[in-house]
Amino acid sequence: MSELSARLSLPFLQPAQAQKHVTHNEALEVLDLLVQLSVEGFNATTPPVAAQDGQVWALGPAPGGEWAGQGDKLAARVGGAWVFVTPAPGWYATQGTALRIFDGGAWVLPDTGALQNIDGVGIGTSFDATNPLAVAGLSTLLTHSGAGHQLKINKNAAPDTASLLFQTAWSGRAEMGIAGNDNFAIKVSADGSAWRDGLRIDGASGVVSLPNGAQLDTALTGTAVVQSDVDTTAGRLLTTGAGPDQAYRRANILGAVSQSGGVPTGAVIERGSTANGVYVRFADGTQICTHTLNAGDPTAQGAGSFADPYRTGSTDWTYPAPFAERPAITAHPTVDSADAGDRRMIVSTGAATLSAVAAVQASRMSGSTGTAACMIDLVAIGRWF
Repeated sequence: MSELSARLSLPFLQPAQAQKHVTHNEALEVLDLLVQLSVEGFNATTPPVAAQDGQVWALGPAPGGEWAGQGDKLAARVGGAWVFVTPAPGWYATQGTALRIFDGGAWVLPDTGALQNIDGVGIGTSFDATNPLAVAGLSTLLTHSGAGHQLKINKNAAPDTASLLFQTAWSGRAEMGIAGNDNFAIKVSADGSAWRDGLRIDGASGVVSLPNGAQLDTALTGTAVVQSDVDTTAGRLLTTGAGPDQAYRRANILGAVSQSGGVPTGAVIERGSTANGVYVRFADGTQICTHTLNAGDPTAQGAGSFADPYRTGSTDWTYPAPFAERPAITAHPTVDSADAGDRRMIVSTGAATLSAVAAVQASRMSGSTGTAACMIDLVAIGRWF
């Protein structure tokens, strides 16, 4: 019969053995060290100065001092002396919360296979069947290992759900993802029961819709809410309803301006022209009209005229677009290229109305000799509503 056990080499009591308690206690000491094995360090090489009974070190391959020649063994302090135990492959040991396994030559981290297909992991909390991975903490960090990083949420089929759910006191308040279909949506709930889609992106076309409308900052646009829809032919967002708010973009900044009750409802800027000049309208109600008017050739006024021996006839200017209030008129003479040496002119106008300014004429100052046509640059600034 062997004197030692097959696995831990514990000494057996022998027939007619004297002082059997010594052998028994020796076996208990080894068990005390190896059961729930916890070490002070792995791959240790130098014995500590003041070791305490019950402490164990997992030695490296070439330790020194009192550990010399005991490479890869367990060194335990027992009764003020060192006891060395040879570990077997597959033994587990911990240092604090760090777990290592002896592979026959070194203490190594557990094989990743040992962490495959486990029931769950709870970090700072408990996992359950619905939440096999549960984390409690101030934050959860997912970072790269040298390049980018993706968080993948995979579902089995289109009718299933793949989403991020945001809760208050375990009651849903917002969710984003693909739920019930493959269209991406962001939705919200006030009570965790009734949900409203705020934004939806069609999975096939990429067209964006706002099923419950859009509201711009009321400090900028008022309080009206605009219902929205999608023009599937042109692939663009449309706004409908009576509200004045609108999402502006390159396609509708320029266009026909309009208003309702003094609030803009159309484009931001409108520009047009007629035979009477060019006009620019802005959504805030400002309108600017410009025109270069040919006042005709000056005619002599006769000897003794004080300031205008040559003067054009009176010509009315009808604005290219009417005003809502009487505009401010500015008129400047310009010089025809054939009469470039003669710049001594003054321009006068009559009364301005909402649609025209009357009696525009130019007068050449005394001493002028030019007789070419007089051109007058006119600017009218006012409001179109």
